[in-house]
Amino acid sequence: MEDLPDIRIGTAEREAAMQRLSDHFAAGRLSVAEFDERSAVVAAAVTRGDITPVFADLPDPLVKAAAVPAKPESGFLSEWPERVMAVIPILAVILFFLTGSWLWFLAIPLMGALLFGSRHNHDDRNRDRRRDRGDRRNRGQDAID
Repeated sequence: MEDLPDIRIGTAEREAAMQRLSDHFAAGRLSVAEFDERSAVVAAAVTRGDITPVFADLPDPLVKAAAVPAKPESGFLSEWPERVMAVIPILAVILFFLTGSWLWFLAIPLMGALLFGSRHNHDDRNRDRRRDRGDRRNRGQDAID
């Protein structure tokens, strides 16, 4: 059925072609100008024969999947901080009713700081480094002006 170039296509086929084109653009196979040009052809396509030339010099999706190594599957423990943090408020409520002490609710922000504090600090350090590099570039530019 795919071999018949004179078969008219619908919106779903155009959207699938645009998605494939976007995937090739994201993979770096197309420049912005090429992507714009080819996406205009896909948007105006009426038949399968109109879309076929757009992908003539691009690899087949099956070839792309074979060439790119698969990402490792994320295991159960890959998101363990998020999983633990989801349980902490429930545990605090249960302990509150069992002991009658509201102090268990202090465990919620404490565990958040323990589980995610290092991640936040790492992001701040990276942002500060980028800001410092930008400041140095701007100071150099000011000296030239």
